[in-house]
Amino acid sequence: MIKTKVLLINPRKPEKKKILLAAEIIKKGGLVIFPTDTVYGLAANAFLPEARKRIYRVKGRKFDKPLIFLIDEIKKIYPLISELPKEAEKLIKRYWPGPLSIIFKVSPLGVILTGGLKTIGLRIPDNKIALSLVTACGIPLATTSANLSGRESPNRAKQAIRNLKGKVELILASGETKYKLESTIIDVSTIPFRVIREGCVKKTQLEKIMKLK
Repeated sequence: MIKTKVLLINPRKPEKKKILLAAEIIKKGGLVIFPTDTVYGLAANAFLPEARKRIYRVKGRKFDKPLIFLIDEIKKIYPLISELPKEAEKLIKRYWPGPLSIIFKVSPLGVILTGGLKTIGLRIPDNKIALSLVTACGIPLATTSANLSGRESPNRAKQAIRNLKGKVELILASGETKYKLESTIIDVSTIPFRVIREGCVKKTQLEKIMKLK
């Protein structure tokens, strides 16, 4: 057990001091829970393998389940991926920032983040707190939902606190999330593309943009 600090944060105008505190914790290898547009997330420094492993340990998550990496600008995908299909560009234009996570073929730099996997999942969230945190860190954030493995993903701060208080350094609390549901995950690293998880964005919506398996 560790001492977890819980801070209320303004969802419309996130207090800079609180964002910088969270960013400093992440940079040093700590874990922070924060709201996104979908559900509350658990974040670590993407470039620190031990920090990424801590995410798995505190959740009781299997190591064969990849993390999603949050970024704050579209241009930041290019150092991390080796290929950007034209159809994926359409998805990015339509759903970023937003509740769609996209799995790409990974670049040599991206492999450092994924721990050797051939693909990498990326998303730009539509949430001021989440975006401010990513920007303050200056690096991609390794993330997953802030729940114990196998349990419901939290869309309220009190659920995240109940799940992981005593296991993380900081929780940024700001009430209920916008969508109250996990992001949809689509894999564009193979053809045909595949929906790995249907969440906020429905498969039928994606089928209107691209051909899916």
